[in-house]
Amino acid sequence: MLKAIAFDLDGTLIDTAPDMGAAMNSVLAMLHGSPLPDPIVPQLIGAGITAFVERALAYSLSAARLSPTLQAGAEASFRKLYAQRYYERSAVYPHVAETLATLAAAGLELCCITNKETSFALRLLEATKLRQYFPRIYCADLAEDRKPSPNLLLAACSRAGINSNEFLYVGDSRSDIIAARAAGCRVVAVTYGYTPVPDLQALQPDALIDDFADLCALADVATARAAVQPER
Repeated sequence: MLKAIAFDLDGTLIDTAPDMGAAMNSVLAMLHGSPLPDPIVPQLIGAGITAFVERALAYSLSAARLSPTLQAGAEASFRKLYAQRYYERSAVYPHVAETLATLAAAGLELCCITNKETSFALRLLEATKLRQYFPRIYCADLAEDRKPSPNLLLAACSRAGINSNEFLYVGDSRSDIIAARAAGCRVVAVTYGYTPVPDLQALQPDALIDDFADLCALADVATARAAVQPER
């Protein structure tokens, strides 16, 4: 019986690439680098801010210009700029809010598990009004907790007092699937996110969905509701 569902954030709940790309392109302009084309930005997201900035610099600047000092300065500038524009062009994906409301009403415990740092994740979830659906939010503020590590998924199972096979993780990336498998959880991948579908298929998640609303059928909310409500 499924008792809890956890969700990735970037590329699964919210399309954050537009604002991340805009902030990074402002940094690159200051460094006289070439801007990131819109289709490239999603490919650089997923392993935290430090990795995102490192990948962006490698794409935009010549190897001869790269250095730890330059990266540290670029990351500091990105953090400052992204904090000012984290929800200008970003958008919640279709049917996310309605589906979360349905799943929560069915008695399933929901949480968010993301590689995004706490300061940015909480701001985004508050701004998008999705925070209300997540009693618990797990953010990879420590490098060792960053997916594909299963640490945060295992912590969520422990905190909820459930076995990992009663827990479903929903994400859009290879690291999401790998983390879920390592934790012993079931995993669903969305096809509209930041990873090409063939790459997701190769890792054989339990299901692939094109629409977030399809989770209701997969979670069997009627069965879940019957399981959590006492008999009259």
